Amino acid sequence: MKIWKSEHTYDHPWETVAKAAWRKYPNPINPAVLGTDVIERKVVKGVLHTHRLVASKWPFPKWAESMIGPTNICYASEYSFVDPRERQMTLKTRNLTFGSVMAVDETVTYMPHPEDSNKTLQKQEAIVTVHGMPLESYMESFMANKISMNASKGRQAIEWVISKLQEEMKVITSNAIHNTDDLINFTKKSLHQVTHSVEDISIVTKKSIEDLQKLQNTPQSVPSA
Repeated sequence: MKIWKSEHTYDHPWETVAKAAWRKYPNPINPAVLGTDVIERKVVKGVLHTHRLVASKWPFPKWAESMIGPTNICYASEYSFVDPRERQMTLKTRNLTFGSVMAVDETVTYMPHPEDSNKTLQKQEAIVTVHGMPLESYMESFMANKISMNASKGRQAIEWVISKLQEEMKVITSNAIHNTDDLINFTKKSLHQVTHSVEDISIVTKKSIEDLQKLQNTPQSVPSA
Protein backbone atom coordinates (compact mmCIF):
# COMPACT_ATOMS: atom_id res chain seq x y z
CA MET A 1 0.00 0.00 0.00
CA LYS A 2 1.25 3.47 -0.90
CA ILE A 3 -0.08 6.67 0.67
CA TRP A 4 0.42 10.06 -0.96
CA LYS A 5 -0.58 13.37 0.66
CA SER A 6 -0.46 17.00 -0.38
CA GLU A 7 -1.68 20.45 0.69
CA HIS A 8 -2.05 23.58 -1.40
CA THR A 9 -3.33 27.11 -0.77
CA TYR A 10 -5.30 29.09 -3.35
CA ASP A 11 -5.36 32.88 -3.17
CA HIS A 12 -9.10 32.82 -3.79
CA PRO A 13 -12.11 32.48 -1.45
CA TRP A 14 -13.72 29.09 -0.96
CA GLU A 15 -16.81 29.93 -3.03
CA THR A 16 -14.65 30.70 -6.08
CA VAL A 17 -12.51 27.57 -5.76
CA ALA A 18 -15.53 25.32 -5.16
CA LYS A 19 -17.23 26.70 -8.26
CA ALA A 20 -14.04 26.11 -10.26
CA ALA A 21 -13.78 22.54 -8.97
CA TRP A 22 -17.20 21.78 -10.49
CA ARG A 23 -16.06 23.06 -13.88
CA LYS A 24 -12.58 21.58 -13.71
CA TYR A 25 -13.07 18.97 -16.45
CA PRO A 26 -12.37 18.95 -19.29
CA ASN A 27 -9.47 21.40 -19.39
CA PRO A 28 -6.40 21.96 -21.60
CA ILE A 29 -4.00 21.57 -18.66
CA ASN A 30 -4.78 17.89 -18.19
CA PRO A 31 -6.39 16.55 -21.39
CA ALA A 32 -6.11 13.01 -20.03
CA VAL A 33 -9.43 13.57 -18.22
CA LEU A 34 -12.05 13.37 -20.95
CA GLY A 35 -15.10 14.44 -18.95
CA THR A 36 -17.68 13.60 -16.31
CA ASP A 37 -21.29 12.40 -16.25
CA VAL A 38 -23.65 13.00 -13.33
CA ILE A 39 -25.19 9.73 -12.14
CA GLU A 40 -27.14 11.11 -9.18
CA ARG A 41 -27.56 14.41 -7.39
CA LYS A 42 -29.55 15.27 -4.29
CA VAL A 43 -29.61 17.63 -1.32
CA VAL A 44 -29.66 16.12 2.16
CA LYS A 45 -29.96 18.50 5.14
CA GLY A 46 -28.52 21.36 3.13
CA VAL A 47 -25.58 19.33 1.80
CA LEU A 48 -25.30 18.71 -1.95
CA HIS A 49 -24.51 15.05 -2.71
CA THR A 50 -23.33 14.21 -6.24
CA HIS A 51 -22.25 10.94 -7.83
CA ARG A 52 -20.31 11.30 -11.08
CA LEU A 53 -18.61 8.95 -13.51
CA VAL A 54 -15.17 10.21 -14.55
CA ALA A 55 -13.65 9.10 -17.86
CA SER A 56 -9.93 9.50 -18.49
CA LYS A 57 -6.95 8.14 -20.38
CA TRP A 58 -4.16 6.64 -18.32
CA PRO A 59 -1.20 5.76 -20.56
CA PHE A 60 0.59 2.87 -18.85
CA PRO A 61 4.04 1.66 -19.91
CA LYS A 62 4.26 -1.59 -21.87
CA TRP A 63 5.49 -3.57 -18.89
CA ALA A 64 2.40 -2.50 -16.89
CA GLU A 65 0.02 -3.29 -19.75
CA SER A 66 1.53 -6.76 -19.99
CA MET A 67 0.32 -7.39 -16.42
CA ILE A 68 -2.99 -5.52 -16.19
CA GLY A 69 -4.03 -5.53 -19.84
CA PRO A 70 -4.26 -2.83 -22.53
CA THR A 71 -5.73 0.53 -21.55
CA ASN A 72 -7.97 2.79 -23.58
CA ILE A 73 -10.43 4.70 -21.42
CA CYS A 74 -10.39 4.30 -17.65
CA TYR A 75 -13.43 5.00 -15.49
CA ALA A 76 -13.68 6.10 -11.88
CA SER A 77 -16.56 6.70 -9.49
CA GLU A 78 -16.62 10.06 -7.72
CA TYR A 79 -18.79 11.02 -4.76
CA SER A 80 -18.78 14.65 -3.68
CA PHE A 81 -20.30 16.52 -0.76
CA VAL A 82 -20.70 20.30 -0.70
CA ASP A 83 -21.73 22.00 2.55
CA PRO A 84 -22.22 25.74 1.87
CA ARG A 85 -22.90 26.52 5.52
CA GLU A 86 -19.65 24.97 6.72
CA ARG A 87 -17.93 26.06 3.48
CA GLN A 88 -16.47 22.66 2.80
CA MET A 89 -16.30 20.56 -0.36
CA THR A 90 -15.10 16.95 -0.33
CA LEU A 91 -14.59 14.64 -3.30
CA LYS A 92 -13.93 10.91 -2.94
CA THR A 93 -12.87 8.99 -6.04
CA ARG A 94 -12.15 5.30 -6.66
CA ASN A 95 -11.15 3.59 -9.88
CA LEU A 96 -13.54 1.16 -11.56
CA THR A 97 -11.18 0.04 -14.33
CA PHE A 98 -8.60 -2.55 -13.16
CA GLY A 99 -10.47 -2.78 -9.88
CA SER A 100 -9.66 -6.49 -9.55
CA VAL A 101 -5.91 -5.86 -9.24
CA MET A 102 -5.64 -2.24 -8.17
CA ALA A 103 -7.47 0.21 -5.89
CA VAL A 104 -6.81 3.94 -5.99
CA ASP A 105 -8.79 5.82 -3.35
CA GLU A 106 -8.41 9.57 -3.57
CA THR A 107 -9.90 12.25 -1.30
CA VAL A 108 -9.76 15.98 -2.00
CA THR A 109 -11.11 18.55 0.45
CA TYR A 110 -11.52 22.29 -0.08
CA MET A 111 -12.03 24.54 2.95
CA PRO A 112 -11.32 28.15 3.99
CA HIS A 113 -7.72 28.56 5.10
CA PRO A 114 -7.64 28.60 8.92
CA GLU A 115 -5.34 31.65 8.92
CA ASP A 116 -7.02 33.62 6.13
CA SER A 117 -10.68 33.13 5.25
CA ASN A 118 -10.13 34.83 1.88
CA LYS A 119 -7.90 31.93 0.84
CA THR A 120 -8.73 28.26 0.30
CA LEU A 121 -6.84 25.27 1.64
CA GLN A 122 -6.85 22.09 -0.42
CA LYS A 123 -6.00 18.78 1.23
CA GLN A 124 -5.44 15.79 -1.02
CA GLU A 125 -4.74 12.17 -0.16
CA ALA A 126 -4.44 9.06 -2.31
CA ILE A 127 -4.10 5.46 -1.15
CA VAL A 128 -2.84 3.02 -3.78
CA THR A 129 -3.17 -0.72 -3.24
CA VAL A 130 -2.00 -3.28 -5.80
CA HIS A 131 -2.57 -7.00 -5.27
CA GLY A 132 -2.48 -10.27 -7.15
CA MET A 133 0.21 -9.26 -9.63
CA PRO A 134 4.02 -9.15 -9.87
CA LEU A 135 5.98 -6.06 -8.82
CA GLU A 136 3.20 -4.83 -6.55
CA SER A 137 5.37 -2.32 -4.67
CA TYR A 138 6.87 -0.96 -7.89
CA MET A 139 3.42 -0.56 -9.42
CA GLU A 140 2.16 1.25 -6.31
CA SER A 141 5.09 3.69 -6.49
CA PHE A 142 4.46 4.23 -10.20
CA MET A 143 0.80 5.05 -9.56
CA ALA A 144 1.64 7.37 -6.63
CA ASN A 145 4.05 9.33 -8.84
CA LYS A 146 1.41 9.51 -11.56
CA ILE A 147 -1.12 10.86 -9.06
CA SER A 148 1.38 13.48 -7.86
CA MET A 149 1.93 14.71 -11.43
CA ASN A 150 -1.81 14.84 -12.11
CA ALA A 151 -2.40 16.69 -8.83
CA SER A 152 -0.04 19.45 -9.98
CA LYS A 153 -1.94 19.69 -13.26
CA GLY A 154 -5.20 19.70 -11.31
CA ARG A 155 -4.14 22.75 -9.30
CA GLN A 156 -3.17 24.54 -12.50
CA ALA A 157 -6.54 23.57 -13.97
CA ILE A 158 -8.35 25.15 -11.01
CA GLU A 159 -6.49 28.41 -11.63
CA TRP A 160 -7.32 28.17 -15.34
CA VAL A 161 -11.03 27.73 -14.62
CA ILE A 162 -10.98 30.64 -12.16
CA SER A 163 -9.46 32.89 -14.83
CA LYS A 164 -12.23 31.78 -17.22
CA LEU A 165 -14.86 32.58 -14.59
CA GLN A 166 -13.35 36.03 -14.08
CA GLU A 167 -13.39 36.65 -17.84
CA GLU A 168 -17.04 35.59 -18.00
CA MET A 169 -17.88 37.95 -15.14
CA LYS A 170 -16.14 40.82 -16.94
CA VAL A 171 -18.22 40.14 -20.06
CA ILE A 172 -21.44 39.98 -18.03
CA THR A 173 -20.56 43.22 -16.23
CA SER A 174 -19.63 44.92 -19.50
CA ASN A 175 -22.90 43.82 -21.11
CA ALA A 176 -24.85 44.98 -18.07
CA ILE A 177 -23.19 48.41 -18.21
CA HIS A 178 -23.78 48.62 -21.96
CA ASN A 179 -27.45 47.66 -21.56
CA THR A 180 -27.85 50.16 -18.73
CA ASP A 181 -26.31 52.92 -20.87
CA ASP A 182 -28.65 52.03 -23.72
CA LEU A 183 -31.63 52.16 -21.36
CA ILE A 184 -30.55 55.54 -19.98
CA ASN A 185 -30.05 56.96 -23.48
CA PHE A 186 -33.41 55.59 -24.60
CA THR A 187 -35.10 57.09 -21.53
CA LYS A 188 -33.44 60.46 -22.14
CA LYS A 189 -34.52 60.40 -25.78
CA SER A 190 -38.07 59.45 -24.83
CA LEU A 191 -38.25 62.21 -22.21
CA HIS A 192 -36.90 64.68 -24.76
CA GLN A 193 -39.57 63.65 -27.25
CA VAL A 194 -42.28 63.85 -24.59
CA THR A 195 -41.07 67.32 -23.55
CA HIS A 196 -41.20 68.54 -27.14
CA SER A 197 -44.64 67.00 -27.60
CA VAL A 198 -45.92 68.76 -24.49
CA GLU A 199 -44.44 72.04 -25.70
CA ASP A 200 -46.09 71.59 -29.10
CA ILE A 201 -49.43 70.82 -27.47
CA SER A 202 -49.04 73.88 -25.23
CA ILE A 203 -48.34 76.13 -28.22
CA VAL A 204 -51.31 74.77 -30.18
CA THR A 205 -53.60 75.10 -27.16
CA LYS A 206 -52.47 78.67 -26.49
CA LYS A 207 -53.02 79.63 -30.12
CA SER A 208 -56.49 78.06 -30.09
CA ILE A 209 -57.42 80.00 -26.97
CA GLU A 210 -56.15 83.24 -28.49
CA ASP A 211 -58.10 82.61 -31.70
CA LEU A 212 -61.23 81.91 -29.68
CA GLN A 213 -60.78 85.11 -27.68
CA LYS A 214 -60.32 87.14 -30.88
CA LEU A 215 -63.47 85.61 -32.29
CA GLN A 216 -65.43 86.53 -29.16
CA ASN A 217 -64.15 90.13 -29.18
CA THR A 218 -64.96 90.72 -32.85
CA PRO A 219 -68.23 92.84 -33.13
CA GLN A 220 -70.97 91.02 -34.93
CA SER A 221 -72.65 92.93 -37.84
CA VAL A 222 -76.44 93.35 -37.59
CA PRO A 223 -78.22 92.43 -40.80
CA SER A 224 -80.16 95.38 -42.42
CA ALA A 225 -83.99 95.25 -42.56
